[in-house]
Amino acid sequence: MIHPTALIDPAASVADDVTIGPFCQIGKNVIIEKGAVLQAHVIITGPVTLKENVRLFSFVKIGNGNASISVGENSHIREFSQIGNQNETSSSIEIGRDNFIMAYVQLYPGVTLGDACILTNTVTLLEDVTCEERVIVGGLTTIEAGNTIGTGVMIGGASYITHDMPPYCLVEGNRATIKGLNNIGLRRLLDNREDIKAIKAAFIKIFRNTVDKEMAKELAEQSDNLYVTRLASFAATSNI
Repeated sequence: MIHPTALIDPAASVADDVTIGPFCQIGKNVIIEKGAVLQAHVIITGPVTLKENVRLFSFVKIGNGNASISVGENSHIREFSQIGNQNETSSSIEIGRDNFIMAYVQLYPGVTLGDACILTNTVTLLEDVTCEERVIVGGLTTIEAGNTIGTGVMIGGASYITHDMPPYCLVEGNRATIKGLNNIGLRRLLDNREDIKAIKAAFIKIFRNTVDKEMAKELAEQSDNLYVTRLASFAATSNI
């Protein structure tokens, strides 16, 4: 169903079962796949692709006319969020599937968001930030440009992130620091408790006092545990 007050460019591609609410504006080079729902006053400026079953809530704005933006299947973007329209650069934005982006979130050009992430209210990801899968970012948090947040990281509210954050960690503060492992997240992510034990042992070795990059490199080369290797490789090569 398309509301009669919605403005849709003839060059846009909209699946037959898409719902578009009142006063939406859909520009050219926009692709909206089946099952998508757009509430009132949504503005999309292509090139933008909304994959199947994406839901955009009222007053969301996506696109600046230059940057290629893709929003993955089953992702929800809540009210007043702005995706890629902050400047006129052409750096693309890739949002994976099953993401939940809450109100007033801003994603700048160049951002990559993995699958199953949660960005709570008023989060800002500046240019070229990468969040791997299953990252949770607390409200009022800003992540500086060019940083990478590893798989399964949980960031506390009102934090300010100035460097990379390794997988599976709990992070908090204005200049944020690593507080420990995200134990709840690990139990949700991994069924094998031996994997969790291995991650904990590696974490202690690498992050006992300061970041021991030599130990991280050694573990990355020698460990036969996939999750330990991911943690250690990240620690050895990142800007922590």
